[in-house]
Amino acid sequence: MIDADQTRRTIEAVCRIESAKLIAGLTRFVRDVGFAEELAQDAFVAALEQWPQSGVPRNPAAWLMTAAKRRAIDRIRRDVRRDRKYRELDGVRTSLYHAPDAELDGALEAIDAERDGGRIDDDLLRLIFIACHPILSAEARVALTLRLLGGLTTDEIASAFLIPEATVAQ
Repeated sequence: MIDADQTRRTIEAVCRIESAKLIAGLTRFVRDVGFAEELAQDAFVAALEQWPQSGVPRNPAAWLMTAAKRRAIDRIRRDVRRDRKYRELDGVRTSLYHAPDAELDGALEAIDAERDGGRIDDDLLRLIFIACHPILSAEARVALTLRLLGGLTTDEIASAFLIPEATVAQ
């Protein structure tokens, strides 16, 4: 029998350790930090649902990245299909980019081939540059860096800055 409490603690540890790398890799993949964070959270929720029954995989980071990338591809496909249907209904062509199915299938193959292909360091560096963009105030840069790269929660950052949590959340 798999110990559910031990599995939950393992998932929490993996979340703390791999969160920044996961978000960085997903940001490179989807080119949107907010969407990448959402995908990472979805992957952790999937882990909470599946790992207590099936056990923790040998490479939890790769499992999480694969789960998140598959969710991203599913969402991209759904959005493409929705947009195609809207164009058919409206009879109006849009100038939005829509990836053909062959390109999406190629992306799935690339995910399976990549599996943690060593580009994590570059992804983390890219995420640092995003978090430290000069358009942001110094406080916002620090808070965003702590959240994305340090894995701290909004509450923990607010406590460190001695300011209300709502201010940090903005």
